[in-house]
Amino acid sequence: MENQIYGYIRVSSRDQNEDRQVIAMREFGIAEKNLVIDKQSGKDFARPGYRRLLRKLKPNDTLVIKSIDRLGRNYDEVLEQWRLLTKEKQVDIVVLDMPLLDTRKGRDLIGTLISDIVLQLLSYVAQTEREFIHQRQAEGIAAAKARGVKFGRKPKERPAEYEHLRDEWRAGRISARAAARQLGVAHRTFMKWVEQENSDC
Repeated sequence: MENQIYGYIRVSSRDQNEDRQVIAMREFGIAEKNLVIDKQSGKDFARPGYRRLLRKLKPNDTLVIKSIDRLGRNYDEVLEQWRLLTKEKQVDIVVLDMPLLDTRKGRDLIGTLISDIVLQLLSYVAQTEREFIHQRQAEGIAAAKARGVKFGRKPKERPAEYEHLRDEWRAGRISARAAARQLGVAHRTFMKWVEQENSDC
């Protein structure tokens, strides 16, 4: 059977658009039937499309991806998938955004060595960049909190009749659920308001 060329596309959520990756695959000449698309995050490899693709791939097939981060979420995962594909499955990989990462070229020892070095460097840089972004986000949130910025949803305002119904509940004349119902809030919300008052005392 003739060797196949497959294109693997991943977008992080159903809201993201895969068009850019699809266009790149078509320009490379990949048949529509050989395009595999996953619409979920790369946080793990329980991705149906990728799993199906792994079962299909045979030695000397070629897998095309737009960028190296389509293979995993961190340095270790990218390297592990690269090893699985090139060594165990004996598949060639082409990374469109990085022409040096094309295992069809230079199958000799030097070509393989250069490809492996470039891959490790790129994976390390990609992970370092992600960690730096997360660090800046965390620092930004901490700075905002220090300035008194509140995060999350704004607490629900207590209706004017809350105090009266709370007193009725405390006196045992109505249940908490009945009080919450009259206030038009969830039972949990009513109890949270009471607990907040108790902790403020």
